[in-house]
Amino acid sequence: MSQRFFTQPSQDLVYLDANATTPVLPCIADVVSHTMQVCFGNPSSSHITGVQAKYLLEQTRNKARQVIGAQSGDILFTSGATEGIQTAVVSTLLANRHKATEHSVLLYGATEHKAVPNTLKHWNEVLGLGAKVLAIPVDKDGLLDSQFIAEHVGQALMICTMAVNNETGVYQDLGALEKVIRAHNPHVSWMVDCVQALGKQSLALSDTTIDYAPFSGHKLYAPKGIGFLYIRENSPYTPFIAGGGQESGMRSGTENLPGIAGLYELFELLLDSKQAVFKPLCTLHQYRDQLISALEQTFGDITFNAPLASTVPTTLNFCVNSLTSKEVMDLFDAAGIRVSGGSACSSGASRSFVLDAMGVSDWQSENAIRMSFGPAASAADIALACERICALKPVLTNHCLVVSDAHQPEQEVCALGLTQLRHQGSCCWLFVADNNDAVIIDPIVELVPRLTRLVKQQQLRVKAVLETHRHQDKDSARSLLAQRLEVDASGELGWSHGDTIALGSHQLSRVTTPGHSSDSVSYLLSQNEHIEACFCGDLLVWGGLGSTQFDDASCEQMAQSLKLLSQLLEQNTVICPAHDYEQCFAMTWQAQCQASELLAALLLGDIDHEQFALRKNQLDQRQGEQCGALCGFSLAPAKASGAQLSAQQLQQLLHEHSDSTVVLDVREPYEHGATDIRSLFTLAPEQLINIPLSRLANALLTQQLDKSKHYVLICRTGNRSGQAISNLKALGFEHVYNLQGGLALV
Repeated sequence: MSQRFFTQPSQDLVYLDANATTPVLPCIADVVSHTMQVCFGNPSSSHITGVQAKYLLEQTRNKARQVIGAQSGDILFTSGATEGIQTAVVSTLLANRHKATEHSVLLYGATEHKAVPNTLKHWNEVLGLGAKVLAIPVDKDGLLDSQFIAEHVGQALMICTMAVNNETGVYQDLGALEKVIRAHNPHVSWMVDCVQALGKQSLALSDTTIDYAPFSGHKLYAPKGIGFLYIRENSPYTPFIAGGGQESGMRSGTENLPGIAGLYELFELLLDSKQAVFKPLCTLHQYRDQLISALEQTFGDITFNAPLASTVPTTLNFCVNSLTSKEVMDLFDAAGIRVSGGSACSSGASRSFVLDAMGVSDWQSENAIRMSFGPAASAADIALACERICALKPVLTNHCLVVSDAHQPEQEVCALGLTQLRHQGSCCWLFVADNNDAVIIDPIVELVPRLTRLVKQQQLRVKAVLETHRHQDKDSARSLLAQRLEVDASGELGWSHGDTIALGSHQLSRVTTPGHSSDSVSYLLSQNEHIEACFCGDLLVWGGLGSTQFDDASCEQMAQSLKLLSQLLEQNTVICPAHDYEQCFAMTWQAQCQASELLAALLLGDIDHEQFALRKNQLDQRQGEQCGALCGFSLAPAKASGAQLSAQQLQQLLHEHSDSTVVLDVREPYEHGATDIRSLFTLAPEQLINIPLSRLANALLTQQLDKSKHYVLICRTGNRSGQAISNLKALGFEHVYNLQGGLALV
């Protein structure tokens, strides 16, 4: 029996990432399947089956000409746009090799897909041209700088632009660009990336002087692995793939006939004025307006990163002004809504180079969300998407992620106790006592809006906004947050409360702990004379020590401070540093001492203060050279990982050890609330708990976890649960497992 992967019904999915790829339309899939089984011949074969295959190939080529308005020139079938780009660049550079001088340039738009500049740089180096590869700047709307083109295109061997940007949807005025280019260099090779224009803009390439235009099938409902390249008549051409001489010697290798058949069916739809699959422009604009309304109704304060007037209606690039892109994407994913952060081809990046080129703020670049739908989207598709988006409003409200209209919103799951809020490697800590007294330690500028909203909606009484020291790597957010919360922050580092601050049944005290900086202090949270948590700033980082490479740092003072903490803290005291570069999230004093060899040596008396200072200085210098100017360095051993369980193995474990097995969801509460875990597994109420990574320290504080139990950790993809397992292993939890691939593979 054949195996099929991921058989989730399509009606359960709201797919809004069409700029990354699209599902194959049923009618196209039927044609592809038919070609694989019936019209499967090799177009190079001379028998009838081959002749039929050749006929299909050439008919598709003719259809392509009609779709893109190319009565002349060549249509070359490729594996996709990247191959088309390679072919165009190699052809141009080889033809112009003899023209290259020390003044030669290769021009590309600053917001081009990375395939373009990377290809230019690669072949420029391989062919030894020595040309300068220059990015054409764009303005705040993403439009290319015509003056820059006019100044540099005269020395250009090639210029590359794009019709529609894949991240923002911004479209260029190709007619205006053509005038500028040809006025200053009538013969330069010009490539236009038309991938995102197909099916969204009318094209008449033969009426232009565009030399090359690559296209990709999978961006418009055709299969992956098929595309085509338009080559203007008499433009330079060199085969990029040599071999058996297919495609009239222009591109060797047996043609992907099923993929080409899929393009044929796609072209038929695009050319049929009576078909109802592809929607007219006015309908696509209506769809976009509906999505914008749903987003604004749900999230409130939204910034669109590109002007709607100069973008295709199928693409929205925006950021939620109070949420990170990861929070938004995790929330959408949990609700069955698929979007992306920037380009899917560079989703590992921390910010968008496209938005950087447009000059947007750091927040916009780091937290951009791209929502895109295809021109074949139906009214029902968009209505369902809007319904799903709007259904997230109560989840967001209940977890203080958006402003609530309710007078008494529900209690946030993670409000009471200890919560870690993060931005990149920085950590901010919020502690809320059982009577709603609260303290905020080491606030982060980027999190001020979120902290303000959370405090006001939960009606918390913030007793103090504190810093552990004046941070070297970031601006102080203490005064800004204190002002917004109307809290007195006039004292040293925000402390103006005498010896202790009362927080319900807890007390917060401070001790001077210089070392990382001369003004460093640590705050001790205690209850019934037991110190439960230590907010140590950058004196410690998880598995290591704070840096002493700053001007007012002192290794000797750090040794004294560490000795002082060893006398005050208990084995189970939770360590709460100002930075977490190791994705550790929660650590006790006992585990910290075990993980840091240098700290253990100092506390055991194996080395004195002078020896500690010598070794610490050497470590900081070495780590600083390797890692840069971080506020601390971890020297902990490699993290342990837990066993990977399939969904079937998880269900078996739950059945065999029902009394001792617990499924631990480490996603944030708003994600947990958007997914019905119990519909995926047979779980008793006590077998499912939600402790997000941001609350893992609180779980230690309240002793919520039992080392004798078996914990199967789950998240969206298995990454966060893997981090939590490493953390729990370091804390002495032996029976911890990871759901393989996370909920994405269930």
